[in-house]
Amino acid sequence: QVQLQESGPGLVYASHTLSLICTVSGADITTYGSYWRWVRQPPGKGLEWIGYIAYDGNTDCSPSLKSRTSISRDTSKKQVILHLNDVTPADTAMYYCARDLDWNLSWGQGTQVTVSS
Repeated sequence: QVQLQESGPGLVYASHTLSLICTVSGADITTYGSYWRWVRQPPGKGLEWIGYIAYDGNTDCSPSLKSRTSISRDTSKKQVILHLNDVTPADTAMYYCARDLDWNLSWGQGTQVTVSS
């Protein structure tokens, strides 16, 4: 059974870069057809898709975040990595990673990130 664990700093200062790691167990991040997504939920708001890295290494990001976002991976460590540059307090949210395989989503527990000005 796949398990995803997000990790990163709980507090980031404005204009800095947020870096989060999603560590995967019970599955391979290069499994054909799998997409590894980052999603966030600001306080009091709905889920917002950030982007993904696919099994083949291709990536895509939300147009609203694309200029500040990069998603990469370390296949040897089975980790998916999110970098979000030039953060503002509006980036304060619970951040989740999820595996999308054949339209079935498996979620991590999430990690809270607060951006302080």
